[in-house]
Amino acid sequence: MSALASLVRQIVAETPVWDMHTHLYSPRFGTPFRGSDPAPADPQGFCLWGFDELMTYHYLVAEFFRVAPDGMTPDGFRKLEKSTRADLIWEHLFVRRTPLSEACRGVVTVLDRLGYDLDARDPATLRAAFASRTPEDQIDEVLRLAGVKRVTMTNDVFDPLEHAAWRDDPTLGGDDRFAPVLRCDRVLNDLAGASSQLASWGYDVPTRPALTAAGLEGLRRFFDEWIDRMRPIYLAASLPPEFYYGGNDDGSPAAAVLRHVILPAAEAHGLPMALMIGVRRGVNPALADAGDASSNSDLDSLTRLLVDFPGVRFLVTLLAREDQHQLAVLARKFGNLTPFGCWWFLNIPSIIDEMTSLRLELLGTSFIPQHSDARVLEHLIYKWGHSREVIADVLVRQYEKLANTRWPVREDAIRADVTALLDGNFAAIVDAAGSEQPAVPAVAE
Repeated sequence: MSALASLVRQIVAETPVWDMHTHLYSPRFGTPFRGSDPAPADPQGFCLWGFDELMTYHYLVAEFFRVAPDGMTPDGFRKLEKSTRADLIWEHLFVRRTPLSEACRGVVTVLDRLGYDLDARDPATLRAAFASRTPEDQIDEVLRLAGVKRVTMTNDVFDPLEHAAWRDDPTLGGDDRFAPVLRCDRVLNDLAGASSQLASWGYDVPTRPALTAAGLEGLRRFFDEWIDRMRPIYLAASLPPEFYYGGNDDGSPAAAVLRHVILPAAEAHGLPMALMIGVRRGVNPALADAGDASSNSDLDSLTRLLVDFPGVRFLVTLLAREDQHQLAVLARKFGNLTPFGCWWFLNIPSIIDEMTSLRLELLGTSFIPQHSDARVLEHLIYKWGHSREVIADVLVRQYEKLANTRWPVREDAIRADVTALLDGNFAAIVDAAGSEQPAVPAVAE
């Protein structure tokens, strides 16, 4: 390995990350697994961690049902105790087969980095190892091992439990390690249902509001009030591949809500808008959360949004591999568009390599290469560990090509580039200084 390659890999490994999109929550939202903490578990808690949560994550559930024993149905599986489901997945994906998929290898990486016994192959032993820790201790250890200084939550205020939690305690977002985000999916994908909820909460919103600025005034008031309450760092929505925005054409409820409510609110409050486009829900309904898939998206609609709202900074990730080149080209044309991450089925090393190379070659360092999308705390360890390796490989190739032209590639420039990619680009977009965040010890090789 060349000295330049060693230096790049060292810098990528030790540079702290601000994980810009996760589904993690601070322990203030409650945790269903308390480990050694004497406080009672909260069965409706949002902060997920521990062996059983790792093993029953929907990535592994989908993989398990490719090899599940005869007679095992998704419905029957869901009726089992969580620990029993975890044991079944462990048996069929880690004991009877070699854990070669990215989701399985990720679990092995987590167990290895936490120092747990991989030779035991006994889920009870591994479960007990996690149970020996408190949630707070585990958060500290995971953030240290992952080299993550701050994570960004996904807060769905249309979820009745989370809505009640924020209503009763507006300080929930006060843990500086977990930045809040206001998720808008329900109102975009089911306006009638969301309107009924808002009416039940006392907002003057008809069940089927007129798709005009005046007709959606009550909805706009809701967003203004909840932005003030939550203090999110951006607004976010996951959209289906058939999402269409036609400019002044308000025939689509989602397009009208974006045009008259969400994007004007984002602009008024100085907030970026994150769009995650391309998920096709319930392709296999029997698998529930594990049954979603992907499809190509209409990027002409995204182009019209960028033109119509030049004052809004858009953070965009797409689920279809085939859409990535067009997204990068769009980012060359619109300074208010920043591509981010390798989302969901794209979060595998071979595709991370391809997408990071494509973006680096078209955009320089003006993008956000990765986010974890973690739903279980320990996911941070493997998702960032594996991603750092690939990002470093891509950078090494590009720096070596540059060095071969006799351009001096200096350490301070490499550190500035890597800091921008892993922290600074996102920090600048949300108008937050990365230097003000708490430092994290270097990630050991």
